[in-house]
Parts: sequence; C-alpha cells; structure tokens
Amino acid sequence: MTAIRAARATTPGTALGELITGNKRFVYGKPHYGHNVTQAAATAGGQQPHAVVLGCIDSRVPLEAIFDQPFGSICVARSGAHVLDRSMLGSVEFAVSSLGVSLAVVVGHKRCGAVTATVGAVRSGARPEGDVGYLVGEIASAADGIDLDDPSATDQVVRAHVIRTAQRLRESDGLAASVAEGRLDVVGAIYDLDTGWVEFLSKP
Repeated sequence: MTAIRAARATTPGTALGELITGNKRFVYGKPHYGHNVTQAAATAGGQQPHAVVLGCIDSRVPLEAIFDQPFGSICVARSGAHVLDRSMLGSVEFAVSSLGVSLAVVVGHKRCGAVTATVGAVRSGARPEGDVGYLVGEIASAADGIDLDDPSATDQVVRAHVIRTAQRLRESDGLAASVAEGRLDVVGAIYDLDTGWVEFLSKP
C-alpha cells in the first residue's frame, strides 16, 4: 500500500469506475490505500471527493474500506438502513453543490438489521416505540408487494429500499437539475457481507 491519494475522478462514469475497481481490490485483498496518519496528513489541507456514499450504520460495512478509497475521496453519510431524512438529503446536496462530487451511491447490504426489524414489524403489525419506530416507518413502504413469509424477504426489501432511496435522490429539488444536466449520477448498490462484493443495480 504505497499510494496516498488518488487523482480526482471528474465525471460520474469515472467516479463509478473508481469505486468498482476499488471494490475489486478489496475483495482480492490488494488494497492501495492504508488508513493511517500519513494519509490523514496528506489530505489535511483540503479535499477533492468524487462521490458521496449513503450507507447503513452497520459496523460490518466500512464504506471507505470496501471501496478501497483514500482519505479525501468519498463523502460518507450513514443512518439505519440509509434512511433518507432531511439531514441525510442536505448532506448529499452539500457534497454536490459545495464539494463538486459527481456521483451519489446508495449502499444497502444483505441481512440488514434495520430492515429485518421492519419486516418483523410489518408482519406483526406492531411498530417499535420511540425513534426506532420512526426508522421502521421510513423503511416499511419498501416491503409493499413482497411476500414477507419468503425466506429471502429481508434481502428483497433491502433491494427495494435501495432502489426507492436512489430514486428519491434523483427527484429531489436540490439534485434533480444536476442529474438532468448529467453533472450527477445516482446509483444503488448492495453489499454482500459474506463475499465483500458490491453489486451495482441497474436503474429502473
């Protein structure tokens, strides 16, 4: 691991390519970037991120690592099952308007605990109390039309929730113009906890 920082990817396509090749390096155990104080110091004077990545709070999904990205290359926003509240949406808009990122990626993951809780709540009709109930409520509509008794129901809801979140980003007031003009692309992805691979989803 000798490289400290990468050249900035300046288009949505090149930014996506950086993440795809970085994930391959991660899976094959050949990362280019070590997260250490040397790299931190090299980027202390400024950042030039090419992507903003929305992910879950799950501790098994370290986004900078699974994409093998150095400090200063990706902005990361996380919430339970990447629920897109105003804070998350504002963070993405800031990354695009102020930091110039050209790609937003929504990353769900298999066996997501927040989605598992949502499937259980929808099946039983009993929503959890407090703010966990809010989280479940934000995810629940992704379960529409899915057979919740199917053993793969959780992963199906994960996929539907990723697709829905990416679509909401594309259509949001603060991002729609950038998407229409080709300055920003929004893609969905699923991380496999067992293999380390990230599957990028086709747009609906």
